[in-house]
Amino acid sequence: MKVAFTLLGGLIFFILFVTIFNIITEPILLDFDNLVEAFLSSRTLGAVWTSLYASFLAVVVGFGLGVPLAYLLAEEDFWGKSFVKGVIDLPMAIPHTVAGIALLAVFGSSGLIGGLSGSPQFERSVLGIVTAMSFISVPYMINSAREGFQSINPRLANVSKNLGASNWETFKRVMFPLALPHIFNGAVMCWARSISEFSAVVLFVGYYPTIAPGLIWTEFHSEGLAQAKVIAVVLLLIVLPIFMILRHLRGRLFDRY
Repeated sequence: MKVAFTLLGGLIFFILFVTIFNIITEPILLDFDNLVEAFLSSRTLGAVWTSLYASFLAVVVGFGLGVPLAYLLAEEDFWGKSFVKGVIDLPMAIPHTVAGIALLAVFGSSGLIGGLSGSPQFERSVLGIVTAMSFISVPYMINSAREGFQSINPRLANVSKNLGASNWETFKRVMFPLALPHIFNGAVMCWARSISEFSAVVLFVGYYPTIAPGLIWTEFHSEGLAQAKVIAVVLLLIVLPIFMILRHLRGRLFDRY
């Protein structure tokens, strides 16, 4: 069984590694001048910066709104809890084109909320990009944080309260620190999912402000595969080190838990 599992695991690792290694090395070896030009292009760097900035804000949204909801789902029993959990998981299950259309129907200029007088402008704005990214990615944060809170022995919270701590103090000093490894994992997944989002953002917001996946798509259709690969490599060379650093940080900070 060990040999069979090793072969199966090795096969999927080989496919992943070769695919990523090829897309990175091919433009470096065969189209280096174009790659350097893309790295220095304000259009490319602007799109990558918009993706980075908006995805960071999506993580902030996930932390500020998702962690309290995760704690509620982990610690409280209430009518309709299963329904709430199902709704939270729905953005991960539906096609992201559907998510973009759904957001447009609610927050668009003629939508249920976006059509109201004084409503903020979601279309063609960073606010819209963050909203679309959050809609798709925050469920990862919620589920990871909920699993973290559920993994904590309930006796620890009871001891804290018996010693006179309030619910807030128990959350702040006991529950949150112990769930932090899961919350950190959820934040990384939320960020990674946000920065890779395309369909929901483009359908909801449009192509401007331009995000990196949107620029790759437009370059593919206007200039062809070679230029799209160059832009993709620029994004990968910026995002992959950040992702690896976050993974390393997680190991250094939380592996003892």
